Amino acid sequence: MSETADFLVELGTEELPPKALGRLEQAFADGVQARLADAGLSMGKLQSFATPRRLAILINDLQLHQAAQKIEKRGPPTRIAFDDDGKPTRAATAFADGLNVTLDDLDKLTTDKGEWLIYRGEKPGLDTARLLPDIIAAALAELPIPKRMRWGSSDIEFVRPVHWLVMLLGDVIVPTTVLGVTAGSSTRGHRFHAPEAIELKSASDYESILREQGRVIAAFNTRRQRIVELAQSIARELDAEVILEPTVLDEVTALVEWPVPVSGHFDAEFLRLPEEVLIATLQDHQRYFPVRGTDGKLLANFIAMSNLDSLQPDEVRKGNERVVTPRLADAAFFWDTDCKTTLESRRAALTDVVFEKTLGSIADKSSRVAELATTLAASLGANEKDVRRAAELAKTDLLTAMVGEFPKLQGRIGAYYAKLDGENCTVATAI
Repeated sequence: MSETADFLVELGTEELPPKALGRLEQAFADGVQARLADAGLSMGKLQSFATPRRLAILINDLQLHQAAQKIEKRGPPTRIAFDDDGKPTRAATAFADGLNVTLDDLDKLTTDKGEWLIYRGEKPGLDTARLLPDIIAAALAELPIPKRMRWGSSDIEFVRPVHWLVMLLGDVIVPTTVLGVTAGSSTRGHRFHAPEAIELKSASDYESILREQGRVIAAFNTRRQRIVELAQSIARELDAEVILEPTVLDEVTALVEWPVPVSGHFDAEFLRLPEEVLIATLQDHQRYFPVRGTDGKLLANFIAMSNLDSLQPDEVRKGNERVVTPRLADAAFFWDTDCKTTLESRRAALTDVVFEKTLGSIADKSSRVAELATTLAASLGANEKDVRRAAELAKTDLLTAMVGEFPKLQGRIGAYYAKLDGENCTVATAI
């Protein structure tokens, strides 16, 4: 069995785009794994890591030397490779020269289709340390980065400026330069809690050293689970249940390296707003987690995750409460303003909203939908009047301030406004 060692590569950057972090982590791991397989290198477990300031891969038991590769090259047919006197022709010598071998190194291959010259040989394997720089550089070059940026005076491009690079094969640095940074054995911890360089003695120490000395939970899923546990613990203290929407949870995980929970509160006056509006305000604008009471209703509380274990946690809490208040006040203003105008009175304005230039306005589309829906309702025995009314009003909330701020609530907001306008529950539900 060939010798093996653990391999670590870590690329340290400025803060990576949170919504792209998971995709970058997976693509980097897939790219490295595929290229190692192409090189014929065996390996054990591969672990990927991603935080706001780093992408990393740790591979256990990576083969240290390529196995020799068998080579088999078919040349010209022997009837062309040799003349009538059995002497090699230009075709034979050119084939041998192209492989940098002599004619004596060639064999003959006989099949039912004829006989050919063939070369059978062996290509010596290379040390893995010589292959890794190109493998890592190629994997990074193919990451799914829609917009790359430059920094400093170089022409190097990446998703964010690169500040350090670790490449360790066992306890030995792999000598290379990638994205303008020379590989070493020094990583960085949390930007504020552990800003100094941290020396890694071996690749296998990576995750534990970062957590113990660097105050960084490097593994994305481990950090995500930690956030879940912290949020649920705070919720239990409130005798409540935290709402952990997966997309928001992923984004929060991509924003912090050392999650610290913050339990905040907002003015209960805002609870008069629809819960979808409150949840969207807390989640979409602030990346906070809303909480429900035992009765299933939203509480005037939220749970946030700080990337800092502050010496003044009350100030952190007050800061989070302070920034969410204007957001909720805006939502309340949109609600109050929208409630002054009925959905019916907005219908005429839909003629000014283009659906598609060759298909007319949203008003035209609504009319077509109303006709089709009414026809279907008649054939199904449904209430034609309610169906037509719902179709006529279904898109009117596109003109509201609330949907302008929260487009994903289109339809739901319309249902609330329809009820306030006195439309029956069937129409509101259909909207």
